[in-house]
Amino acid sequence: MPPPPSFEARLVSSRMLSSDVKELVFERSDGGPCAFEAGQWLNILMALPTGELRRSYSIASAPSSRPRFEITVTRVEGGPGSTFLHQLETGTTLTFQGPQGFFTRTRTPNTPSLFIGTGTGVTPLRSMILDALAKGETSPFTLVYGVRTEGDMLYREEFMELAKAHANFRVYYTLSRAGAEWTGRTGYVQTHAKELWSELAATAPPHAYVCGLEKMVSAVRELLRKEMAVERTQVHTERYD
Repeated sequence: MPPPPSFEARLVSSRMLSSDVKELVFERSDGGPCAFEAGQWLNILMALPTGELRRSYSIASAPSSRPRFEITVTRVEGGPGSTFLHQLETGTTLTFQGPQGFFTRTRTPNTPSLFIGTGTGVTPLRSMILDALAKGETSPFTLVYGVRTEGDMLYREEFMELAKAHANFRVYYTLSRAGAEWTGRTGYVQTHAKELWSELAATAPPHAYVCGLEKMVSAVRELLRKEMAVERTQVHTERYD
C-alpha cells in the first residue's frame, strides 16, 4: 500500500471548547480542497526537540470544497503532542498525512442513524451529522453524547440549534457525574442506547456509529450485537485509545 498523501496547512484560528479541549482550524497551504469522507482522520507530523512526533486526529468539520478543516485536541497532562498543539500559534504551518480511516457513514435512502459518542469521540460524528444535514438528508438520526459534567460538553449550542432547525435530528446528553441542577439524562451512553435504537427501528432498520474509548465502544457493541441481535453490517465503531 502506498503511503497516504501529505500536505501542509497553517493554523488560522483556535478556541477552547472546554477547560481542556481546543478546536484548531487549519487551511491547506496550496489552497486546494481538503478532500475526505465524513468520519475519517489525519496524521499530524510535529517537529519537537525530542524528534518527530505524529498523532492521529479525526476531522471534526464536514467535507466541503474549501481548504479549511477542523480538529479537536484534548490536552493531556505531560502529553508532548497535545501540549504542542494547544500552544500552537496562529499562522504556524504543519505537515499532515491523509485522510485515512474506514469509519464512514453508509448512505442509503431512508436509513436512520444512531450516533453514540463520548468525549472527543463526538468529533467524527459531528462531521457525519453536518455532512448529512448539508446534503439535505431527511432520514431520522439521533446523537446520544456522554460526558462527565456539563462543562465537558463539546459543541453543545451548535447541536441544540441543529436539532431546532432540523426535525429529523435529535440530540441527547447524558452525564456520568451530573450536578444537582442537571435535569437531563444521566449514566453511561449504553444505558440509553437500547431505547434510542428501538425508537429509530420503528421506522426502518438503523445503523449505529459509535466512537469513544474502548471500554464504551465494546460495551455498546456487546449490547447491540449480542443482546439485541443487530447485524454486524449495521454497527460501525472506532476507538481512540
